[in-house]
Amino acid sequence: MSGEVSGAPLSRRTMIASGAALGVGAALPALAAPVSAVFEIEAAGGRKVSVTQWRPAHPVGTILFSHGAASSPRFYEALIGPMVAAGWHVLAPLHVDSREHPDTAKFAGLASWKARLEDFAALTAHIGHRPYVAVGHSYGGLTALVLGGAQSVAPQGWSGPQSDGKAKAVIAFSPPAAIPVLITREGYGKLSVPALVQTGTLDLVPGMTATDRDGWKVHLDAYEAAAPGGNRYGLVLSDVSHYFGGLICDYAQKGPPAVQGLKDANRIAGLFLGAYGRGDSKALAALDRAVSPDLPVRLMKK
Repeated sequence: MSGEVSGAPLSRRTMIASGAALGVGAALPALAAPVSAVFEIEAAGGRKVSVTQWRPAHPVGTILFSHGAASSPRFYEALIGPMVAAGWHVLAPLHVDSREHPDTAKFAGLASWKARLEDFAALTAHIGHRPYVAVGHSYGGLTALVLGGAQSVAPQGWSGPQSDGKAKAVIAFSPPAAIPVLITREGYGKLSVPALVQTGTLDLVPGMTATDRDGWKVHLDAYEAAAPGGNRYGLVLSDVSHYFGGLICDYAQKGPPAVQGLKDANRIAGLFLGAYGRGDSKALAALDRAVSPDLPVRLMKK
């Protein structure tokens, strides 16, 4: 649900320098966001889960972030940075399917999905009764949607609810299509909170989507399946791939970097967070004014 992560990713300094050379340093604010702490919590069976935390001086709310398959939280500062700059306290576990996880070989196939559910059961217990916004990319987008009420096919050994009911909104960047062994369209339709589901017109992933020109549309399955009237938004960005041209998830992915697409994604996500994460009426009005059927930024609402 995401591609391979390069063994030698570009450093933060290199990314900033590249942005400056392109005249787009402002498009990469995430690269200046400091990691304030990495700590461990304990999931089911005593399994240790490493959590990366970005904490602003005066938090306005909490975001739980889920990375794409094979990736890790550190590859998402281009998305997380603007959230932290806006005052959001972001917590992101390192899932067992990450190539950086020491035990990844022990969690083949759908065992990684059960572990993801366990990671967030532990993390939501850690933050207590605090409400949060669930955000994720690719496999992590599915994870975020399930935290928001979507119902996956329960993995072997899992029983009971798949979320704690405390997510008040969801942002899913390029979540997977309905996959019978993982989640159905009916399961996506159980989403119970406001959501922003994003894709791009180059969001074609071998083995995950069809490679024809319209293959990217399956990433909107969660938006299409959700019941109308629940403040669900679908965002389509022109010339944006699954990895924003190597700006997120896997820095070794084919470019060119989708700098404008990243700006647009962060702008719309920021308005959505203001509207449904903080209850800001001005952000809601601005978000709804941005609804348009036209590319390069097509924003739909139902």
